[in-house]
Amino acid sequence: MRIDFGRYRLVPTTRPAILTPACIPPAPHDRETLDIPWSLVVDLVARRINLDGVSTLVSLHQQLKLPPPVLEAVFRHLQQEKLVEIRGTDGQNFLLSLTSAGHKFATDRQSATHYAGPAPVSLRLYQSTVRAQTARPKITRQHLHRVFSDLVVEDEVLDQLGPALISQETMFLFGSTGNGKTSLAERTVKVFDDAIVVPYAVEVDGQVISVFDPVIHRQLEGDCPGLDPRWAVCQRPALMVGGELSADMLELRLDPATNIYAAPAQMKANNGILIVDDFGRQVIPPALLLNRWILPMDRRVDYLNLSYGLKFQVPFELMIVFATNLEPKQLMDAAFLRRIPNKIFVPPVPDSSFVEIFRREALRQGLDIDAGIADQLIRLCRKLGGPELRACYPRDICKIVACINAYEERPPGLSLSDLERAATTYFAENAPHSSVQKPLVPAIVQTSLGNLALAVQNCLPALTNPIS
Repeated sequence: MRIDFGRYRLVPTTRPAILTPACIPPAPHDRETLDIPWSLVVDLVARRINLDGVSTLVSLHQQLKLPPPVLEAVFRHLQQEKLVEIRGTDGQNFLLSLTSAGHKFATDRQSATHYAGPAPVSLRLYQSTVRAQTARPKITRQHLHRVFSDLVVEDEVLDQLGPALISQETMFLFGSTGNGKTSLAERTVKVFDDAIVVPYAVEVDGQVISVFDPVIHRQLEGDCPGLDPRWAVCQRPALMVGGELSADMLELRLDPATNIYAAPAQMKANNGILIVDDFGRQVIPPALLLNRWILPMDRRVDYLNLSYGLKFQVPFELMIVFATNLEPKQLMDAAFLRRIPNKIFVPPVPDSSFVEIFRREALRQGLDIDAGIADQLIRLCRKLGGPELRACYPRDICKIVACINAYEERPPGLSLSDLERAATTYFAENAPHSSVQKPLVPAIVQTSLGNLALAVQNCLPALTNPIS
């Protein structure tokens, strides 16, 4: 039985148009214009039908993101090879299932990979599309004030951030802890007001690399006419990694159970921003991390390896933002410092900014404050926390006061006694110093020793295994 493909629609509804991305890869309209191996597409459709049991061309289009003409060609091929059969109809949709030979074929092909998600795009198309979407933001002082309007930021800091964001070169934010480096880094992606396209997956030498991550890539709703459905229209990504960052997160990761590769962090962050928070305190030592990225940051290309040794090139079109409370010279030598052109010091907040932060945080917590209470908070913070005022103090102390009010079952309020009680809790001044044992080795030295031990451990296999 042959299907009359004019009897049904693969896309039953039309969604509103969305922000048009700068690059719109066109959908392939037949087997000849497909940019990935035909055998991979046939295997993918067979695995999907095998998983579903019974499928329709509409469901295959929705799950595999293959254009209707390509799906039609695949069905014709499977039908000719007696691998698929029509089991009936559901409204205007034909119900498709595999024959016995089709089940055997799908099971055999599943040994290569279990991947049955959206069809991948070719590496070449991925490379050209990412480069065509290189960020070129137009930023002015007024624009930056709007982006950071929910923070209290000094103009001299904004005037350094602006040119750095325009350049899209690596940025290094440093300064004392609690002064807003992470908050600044998180908001840098807001300078972008355009959209990009992100592939669900990329094919390399017949292998599938999963790229799209719904946690990182915020997909925009609506239709983009003419766009290949294997691409999702998204906001520019902002990926933050902290102390959990390890060396394996920078490389392709193969799931041995499914034979599916997962893209590394920098590949998922392409055309966006990758934030390395608390730099210097990662599982991977700073020197190893910088050695891994020194050439990609300079040449805008990265090299990845498949499990059997095939090396290939991917774009490194992203802005890396390092945020740390350590001095740059503690973390890197002159060669690395030269490759990070934007080194921005985030200073302690002045009294006037501290008062404004306190006013906003009290308002956010619903606390009624009296005149002069901000000066009392400044006095307490300097007495218990040291001469430098930090941007995090008002937020953290106001949260403690709000919890005190809830505990005492009283209306929201903020008195001097509440401030003193919250500040004593916050600055850990309620325990005698003699009863607190200080560590024999400072925390930063402990971290460095741990990193050194890990680096030695990672090197041992290379020393014990012969070079092939």
